[in-house]
Amino acid sequence: MIPNTNLQKQITQFIFELGFSEDFSNFVWIVITIIILLLVVTIGVLVLVWLERKVSAAIQQRIGPEHAGPLGIIQALADGVKLSIKEDVIPSQGDFRLFNIGPLLVVVPVLSSHSIIPFEYNILLANLGIGVFFWIAVSSVVPLGLLMAGYGSNNKYSFLGGLRAAAQSISYEIPPASSVLSVALLSNSLSTVDIVEAQSRYGFWSWNLWRQPIGFVVFLIASLAECERLPFDLPEAEEELIAGYQTEYSGIRFALFYLASYLNLLVSAPFVTILYLGGWYLPIPFLLDLVHSEWNPIINGIVGIIDVVVGLITTLVKAYLFLFIAVTARWTLPRIRIDQLLNLGWKFLLPIALGNLLLTTSFQLLSL
Repeated sequence: MIPNTNLQKQITQFIFELGFSEDFSNFVWIVITIIILLLVVTIGVLVLVWLERKVSAAIQQRIGPEHAGPLGIIQALADGVKLSIKEDVIPSQGDFRLFNIGPLLVVVPVLSSHSIIPFEYNILLANLGIGVFFWIAVSSVVPLGLLMAGYGSNNKYSFLGGLRAAAQSISYEIPPASSVLSVALLSNSLSTVDIVEAQSRYGFWSWNLWRQPIGFVVFLIASLAECERLPFDLPEAEEELIAGYQTEYSGIRFALFYLASYLNLLVSAPFVTILYLGGWYLPIPFLLDLVHSEWNPIINGIVGIIDVVVGLITTLVKAYLFLFIAVTARWTLPRIRIDQLLNLGWKFLLPIALGNLLLTTSFQLLSL
């Protein structure tokens, strides 16, 4: 899974020159990759929780968190510490094996998906040739964890929430997968980096948003449903199921579910950017051409660093647009019924996504 990048070569070569074996050098690189991944997603979740609380407070004309740190910026960290020291209760009549495995099967696949997200051409952990296929494959494991959590809790509300979560996840897996495959056909690659590079030719007008508008809308709706965000939060409907599959969870296990929901949102937002909004490229192509001018090595290195920083900021800004839509939808749209949810997935989004895939395939064959 770890790519053969220049950074990997430099680190492994440095460790090898210290007298360690090649296998140990590769193992150290894998450990470093895991640590970087954990740090990035942890910081991302903390920032996202704070942003959601502030945006929702602005929508409701209130202040939001403000006491834990400047502007309440460490409120999410304080909540995480609080959950980690709370009592961890396991239902006496439940299946403790499924109860314990459920949160892990939800968090680990979503966490693994972050490894293939390129925030810039040189800022990614794994440039897999089957990147988007890997994301589709690992995300299909999450419904099993939700169902295990609901069944292992031995609670009717938890079990019903687990069934809803599994049905919702299965219903909304095929439409986004079809939309992703349509984008892959246009890019002739399953690599996330190649998909972004394919959108860099004409700037703003080469984005897949214009070539795949139907796929974009389907992917946007299905992503909100996959993340279980309002108006698709049926598995956790507080008015009906208390907290759904999380009802019997407490302490660190509840924190894992809480973390997984925001990790899923943090995966969907960059993928919208990568697949449809040109990734790290600016909308105006001539600004990027200035970076590749023939200057002396020092200035060229400085401009290269600026290029990386601008690309990273561009990706984050585009991803925030999706996050803002998700947060706004949570506080403005009413929750739909479970039958409406399933009908939307199977009878509307699925036929449209498959039709879009068929049209894309036909156009690609005709253009050969």
